[in-house]
Parts: sequence; structure tokens; C-alpha cells
Amino acid sequence: MSFFNTILELESFDVSSYFQTVTAADVERSLRREEQLDQRDLLNLLSPVAQNSLEEMAQRARRLTLQHFGRIIGLYAPIYISDYCANSCTYCGFHASVKFKRTKLTLAEIEQEAAAIAATGIRHILVLTGEAPGKTPMSYLTDTVLLLKQYFSSIALEIFPLDEADYLTLCQAGADSLTVYQETYDRETYKEVHPSGKKADYAYRLATPERGAKAGFRAINIGPLFGLAEPRREAWLAALHARWLEQEFPDVELSLSLPRMRKAEGAIPPRYLVEDRDFVQFMLAWRLFMPRLGITVSTRESAAFRDRLIQLGATRFSSGSKTGVGEYAVRSHDEAAVQFKVTDDRSVDEVAAMIRRSGYQPVFKDWEIV
Repeated sequence: MSFFNTILELESFDVSSYFQTVTAADVERSLRREEQLDQRDLLNLLSPVAQNSLEEMAQRARRLTLQHFGRIIGLYAPIYISDYCANSCTYCGFHASVKFKRTKLTLAEIEQEAAAIAATGIRHILVLTGEAPGKTPMSYLTDTVLLLKQYFSSIALEIFPLDEADYLTLCQAGADSLTVYQETYDRETYKEVHPSGKKADYAYRLATPERGAKAGFRAINIGPLFGLAEPRREAWLAALHARWLEQEFPDVELSLSLPRMRKAEGAIPPRYLVEDRDFVQFMLAWRLFMPRLGITVSTRESAAFRDRLIQLGATRFSSGSKTGVGEYAVRSHDEAAVQFKVTDDRSVDEVAAMIRRSGYQPVFKDWEIV
């Protein structure tokens, strides 16, 4: 049984109607529960009514985060190695129909980028490509991982979904973590915004974390792209997906991300706006639902907003991020097409200093392949 079966079972559940029945007493009851919260508790905490209880949610979430993670914030940086893409995702500035000069780094250029990133102190890297297997075949990806092992202790992948055997090959080469976003859990919306390309296969993408876990990745990060479908339902299903993975693969370190859709050149604007208050509520509800869950916040968010999230349950930050191919050392910012605009443009040193001022410890390395 896969999580796809769970999705089919839940599709008839009317989340909006349920929210209309939630009372302050329901929220309080879910907050006071000592045992593991269930999916109705999660809905209560994600409801509009629960926004009146954010302070109490924040206090409990902070206690749980300190209990399970201590005062640490892990740091990582993304490295974009190719922006070729065969998909037609209507919300992405990299989709196949957008006309711009596409780039794929050579191994020598990847090494230039890696050296520049490593010089900042970063030891956890996230490798990103567009979804074009013909341009970035397995041989290229394997060689990239083998090269990056010389510079980084942890190599995460955010690439096009692969079969289990291919993930096993990359794990054996040295990759240890996998990030894959379902984008939206709403199947009708998914079909609409992915009109063509391999990514149009909803079920195959949904099962990607399962294939990665079976292949041996020690850590998996998932999440929706907030802005495509109704946000509270998306937050609910993403957390249920994480809980399902936790139960099926108890040895895998799981985390959720909260990327908010940004307007990109050649792409549709967000359909739903997720305000800062909603973002915080979703993060707090996730923490209360899954106390050992990692929560990743990228540089899509502003510096001031990210500073406040340290006290509220975040465990992992990107820093010093460049979102264009070769933007660290190979190409200038003006030459590189970017997937999304970085809002927090502080250096790694500046982010680390902010974390220390907040009473937390920035962690550059907490994993080593032996």
C-alpha cells in the first residue's frame, strides 16, 4: 500500500466544511492532548479558529523543538547545475516553453562552484537540476556526486524523480538525502498545472519519497508549493504524507518545507496567498503533530521573517543561496537565469551570526559518510 491509496481515501473529505465546525474548545482539546495527535487534531490546529491560539501553539512547539533538536539550526546551500527542463509546469520560470539561454555546467565548472561554496564554511549541499533526463543523464549525475564528495560531508538531491535502482546508484556514489516536492496534493490542480512532460504523472511523483527511502537515503524532505491549491488542505496532506513515511520508514530522517510560490517570468501568478501568519501557523501545527520532524526554511523568505522563525520550530536554513546555474563562481548574477528570487540575500557568515545572536548554534556539519 502506498500513500496514493491514502490520498484516494481522503479526497471525498471536505476540509473547508470541517473547518466551519471547529470551535475554540476543539483547538484547546487538541493542544492539551498528551498522546500523539491524530489527523483531526492536525486539522483543528490548521483551522482559521486556531489562529487565536498561536501564542499557546508557539510555546508548546518551542518546547518540543528544544526537547528533540536542542538549540541548533543546520545550514546548507543549493547548487544549480542545469536549468534545462522538458516539463510544462505553468508556475515555473524554467518550464520548457520559456525562452532563455539554457545552461548545463561542466564537471570543471561544478568544481568551481563547489570550491566557492565550501569556502564559506558550508558542508551540506543541495544539488538541483531542471527535469530533463536527456540533458542530465545518470552518468552526469553520478560524476557530479562523486566530485562533490571531495568538498561536502552531505549531498542532497533535488532533481527529477528516478526509479529506485537509479536512486540506489546515486546513494552508492555518495548522495545521502533527497528533496522532492509534490507541488500540490490536489489531483485536479496537479493535472491542470502539469499539462505535459513526465512530471504530469501524479502517482509516480507522489511515490518518489518511497522509492528514495527504499534505495537507502538517510534523509528525505518533502512539501507542497504553497499557492497552487487551498493552503490549509495542502498543509494537512503534506503532514499526513510525512507521518505515513515516518511509520513506513522509521530509520529515515524526515523534514517538511514551506516554499511559498513567487511570481516567475513566463509563469502564472500564485492562486492562493499564504500570509506570514498562515505560514507560522502551518509550521507550528506540523511541529505539534510530528515533534521529531525537521522543518526547512529557504531564502525565499525575508531575512526579518526568517529571524523570527528560529524560536518557533525551524531546524534548517539555506544560507548564502544563489538560484541561478553557475551563479557562485562561473557566471555573473546578470548572466544567470534564476528559478526564484532570493529574498534573504545575507552571506553565510551573516546568517550564522544572526543564529548565534538568537541564542542558537549554527551547524555546518552534522553528518559524515564513513
